[in-house]
Amino acid sequence: MKIAILSRNRKLYSTRRLEEAATKRGHQVRVLDHIHCYMDISSERPSIHYRDEEFFPDDFDVVIPRIGASVTFYGAAVVRQFEAMQTYCVNGSVAITRSRDKLRSLQMLAQRGVGIPNTAFANSPDDIDGLIREVGGAPLVIKLLEGTQGLGVVLAETKKAAESVIQGFMGLSANILVQEFIKEAGGSDLRCFVVGDKVIAAMQRTAAEGEFRSNLHRGGTAELVKLTPKERQTAVTAAKIVGLTVAGVDLLRSSRGPMVMEVNSSPGLKGIEESTGKDVAGLIVEYAEKQVERETARHTKSRARKTKSKARKT
Repeated sequence: MKIAILSRNRKLYSTRRLEEAATKRGHQVRVLDHIHCYMDISSERPSIHYRDEEFFPDDFDVVIPRIGASVTFYGAAVVRQFEAMQTYCVNGSVAITRSRDKLRSLQMLAQRGVGIPNTAFANSPDDIDGLIREVGGAPLVIKLLEGTQGLGVVLAETKKAAESVIQGFMGLSANILVQEFIKEAGGSDLRCFVVGDKVIAAMQRTAAEGEFRSNLHRGGTAELVKLTPKERQTAVTAAKIVGLTVAGVDLLRSSRGPMVMEVNSSPGLKGIEESTGKDVAGLIVEYAEKQVERETARHTKSRARKTKSKARKT
């Protein structure tokens, strides 16, 4: 197959591993910096330009997007152009956009009955008391909607502290979520790596001493963990609801069952591969192979039916 990996930097661990895994399986791989792509939006023959090259529908069989949060809008537009060119994308543009909108994805999960921490959202400083009350009071967690890798996440241990932080964010016109603090999680969460309809790997991340955020970028540690059937099902369901076929689903273990914190469309591979010893990159490429085979078989059958139909008419 001919595979395009959309990534800002081919030296990043996740990009490098995907390129290695695809090459090892005999595929041709190109890493394209999506910010340097531009699009010919045409109904006759849409194409994508990258530096001095122009790519048409037959130039790639698969696109594996690794779209960073800071360039979601443009990155999703590039993925959408590949979709217009009928190129299979491991994660679609709509799903990527959904996953980056924390509020929207939480609303979708709640609507379908998936467990999430009690969450409140408001625009006016007049509603701060209501926000705090809706999530059960302090301690509580305040999150910037645009935050990633633990940035813009604050634990407010008292009502006064919560009021101060919320007022500060609102004064900067920042969009925030207020969530209940799941004390029984003990500063740990579960990263479930979903590919297709399976959790292929899982790790438990634990926050560093004096920290409540378990992100590895914040000094957290990771170790192999065994999930319960309910946790596996919750992770797969959450990814499907958002529309992602490759996703990192973050869960908290609560007294009410697994709670989804976030569904990530570009989960990092380093922590999960090192803590589980699994070839996650290879499993992603293997999944893409099977999907392309199915699409090819489906199109072949469709063409055969059309040819047969035309033959009958003549």
